[in-house]
Amino acid sequence: MREALIVWGGWSGHEPEECAAVIREMLEEDGFKVYVEHSTEAFADPSIHDLSLIVPIMTMSKIEKEEVKNLAAAIQSGVGIAGYHGGAGDAFRESVDYQFIIGGQWVAHPGNIIDYTVNVTRPDDPLMEGITDFPYTSEQYYMHVDPSNEVLATTTFTGEHAYWINGVVMPVVWKRKYGEGRVFYSSLGHQAKEFGVPQMKTIFRRGANWAAR
Repeated sequence: MREALIVWGGWSGHEPEECAAVIREMLEEDGFKVYVEHSTEAFADPSIHDLSLIVPIMTMSKIEKEEVKNLAAAIQSGVGIAGYHGGAGDAFRESVDYQFIIGGQWVAHPGNIIDYTVNVTRPDDPLMEGITDFPYTSEQYYMHVDPSNEVLATTTFTGEHAYWINGVVMPVVWKRKYGEGRVFYSSLGHQAKEFGVPQMKTIFRRGANWAAR
């Protein structure tokens, strides 16, 4: 049986505990044995090297050097990691080692909660199969991203809330490798209710299963 670890915490506005419950149910339905922890200390445990998947939900927060070192080593050896929104893409701002794993870092969401469009750029990829462009209401994440990411979906900024980024095309969903480990990220998912959007939930679910060893 594949085993997954969810580690939740950080900024409460992203409803980490509620989102962890949603993801736990999702993974259990897909046949995972799921462990849930509420401290970054879990990342330092040698046993994470035996997992199939790690899901961090830790907006902002801090991670100790020994914790991120062990996490990076586990993923480099083949453990998968799947994350979303600020829980993974705005976690551990001071840790460049962590950002190197995820492949991006949040820097802004002009206009806060707004209506925008998610454009599927790789409809041929199994993670996006049957999903076409769709409207979305949430924070539209502006991120600094790794050019080695394999981008599956994007969004285009209008400039309404920050005129100097008018027309900028920004990755929303990507996958990548970190050593032998698979990394999946989606910037969608500000709060738990967004898992009620079928496209968002399906993309994350497929991404987590793809990343898992």
